[in-house]
Amino acid sequence: MMSSKMSTEEREILEKFERGALRPASNVEHEFVQARQAARNTFNKTRRVNLRVTERDFSLAHARAREEGIPYQTLLSSVIHKYLSGRLVEKR
Repeated sequence: MMSSKMSTEEREILEKFERGALRPASNVEHEFVQARQAARNTFNKTRRVNLRVTERDFSLAHARAREEGIPYQTLLSSVIHKYLSGRLVEKR
């Protein structure tokens, strides 16, 4: 890649590399495993679901999603996934 086509961040990384200021990650194999899993998850098929909820639950989900800065559909999908995988813990 020509230096003139690089972003500022890319140029900084190249300069650090050339100076020998970069060091390898201590857990490279773990990083590879995570990257492979992320790549696989990118292409997972999703299925559309129509779900009826009460107006109150919808409003609460919508408000919580806004607090988290995510779409309410993403929040609801995450809650369902956590529940089904046993990672959703009830507050007591």
